[in-house]
Amino acid sequence: MNNQAMIAPETAQEGLLDDWMPRRELAGIIGVSADTLKRWETRRIGPPCIRIGRKVLYRRGAVRDWLLEQESRKTAGRGRAGR
Repeated sequence: MNNQAMIAPETAQEGLLDDWMPRRELAGIIGVSADTLKRWETRRIGPPCIRIGRKVLYRRGAVRDWLLEQESRKTAGRGRAGR
């Protein structure tokens, strides 16, 4: 038997969702309400997320990318008027 087959199911699942966080956690991190994130999801203006049943999860890397996109969009819109 190989080593993979000997790993307990709960140990094998550890780390699977390490890069994902629930809506409430993200809301606390970025300082908005969970309802705001839900509204953004509906309007497709917030960070990308996935649904597993009723649970909504956000991938940390995708949230970082979304934040950087917001930053670049804001600075690109300044042009000469921002100087």
